[in-house]
Amino acid sequence: MRETIRTIRIFFLLLCITAALLVTVAVPEWEGYWMRSVVIGGCIGALVVLIDIMLKGFSLRGLSALTFGLFVGWLMATLISSSPFFDIPYESLSGPLRQNMYLIRLGIFVIMMYLGAVLALRGRDEFNLVIPYVRFVPHQVDVPLAVVDTSALIDSRIAGICESKFFGYALVIPRFVMDELQKIADSPDPVRQAKGRRGLETLRRLRDLEHLDLRINESEVENRQNVDAKLIFLAQSLNARILTTDFNLAQIAEFHNVEWLNLAALSKALVPRPVVGEQFELKLVKPGKDADQAVGYLADGSMVVVTDARSFIGKEVFVEVQSVVPSNAGIILFAQRVS
Repeated sequence: MRETIRTIRIFFLLLCITAALLVTVAVPEWEGYWMRSVVIGGCIGALVVLIDIMLKGFSLRGLSALTFGLFVGWLMATLISSSPFFDIPYESLSGPLRQNMYLIRLGIFVIMMYLGAVLALRGRDEFNLVIPYVRFVPHQVDVPLAVVDTSALIDSRIAGICESKFFGYALVIPRFVMDELQKIADSPDPVRQAKGRRGLETLRRLRDLEHLDLRINESEVENRQNVDAKLIFLAQSLNARILTTDFNLAQIAEFHNVEWLNLAALSKALVPRPVVGEQFELKLVKPGKDADQAVGYLADGSMVVVTDARSFIGKEVFVEVQSVVPSNAGIILFAQRVS
């Protein structure tokens, strides 16, 4: 891409120089000033290329916002100029006053165009320009943003959380994440292919939620080698959090002072913890340390040690919680089988 742009710039410079030479041929008065024409043509081409370089990173969304702001500024300036304050016949004005009136109108026009352009660029995320028609999508200005990575989409729990309307973030899905998800879905590996298709299905479910503030970010985030670096850079630029289930990405985000949302921790927090005396059904999967013990697990992974139950391994039994012991991995429950 860079080589293509560089070639176009060189071709444009040569075109400007050639056009300047053609001017000396077409205009007799410039016949003896071909060197000056070449310099002027080259300077004009270099100035245009310099403006192009200075506008690097100015996206289509920024251009659409600028155009909209200039239009609003022009409209406001026109309304002010046509107001009764300026409804004075020019014939009744003297020469200096007539010139000052023109300068006042010109100043109002320039000021309103500038203010409209600046305000539109500051709020360019509040609307989205869709070609070939314009569709304005209202967003709350102060809503917090969460940049979604590939692992969160493949995990698919985010769709259920958003469907419950408990999620208070606007989801930002970068285009490069969608491209990576598409590559995974097209993988010849059946496991990766299934993960990719589940992620695409999660995207479809999120898109169908009318109450969800879903934003597709088209930024390419150049000069970043991998997806994790792009996600962190984008989150920093948008002042957003990262929504992920990738622990390595989370650690890198913390290193760069970027907050992240832990779906696993949220899922674990939503699982109710049994209390002493509570009874529930549990499947026993393996023997415990003592001779009469059997072990089962809750939905959040908490271990339940059941006494007098080794003969029931592989079956579901009713148990009653006797005690709850905290551990590094969470909690361990000791229970008694209810006959």
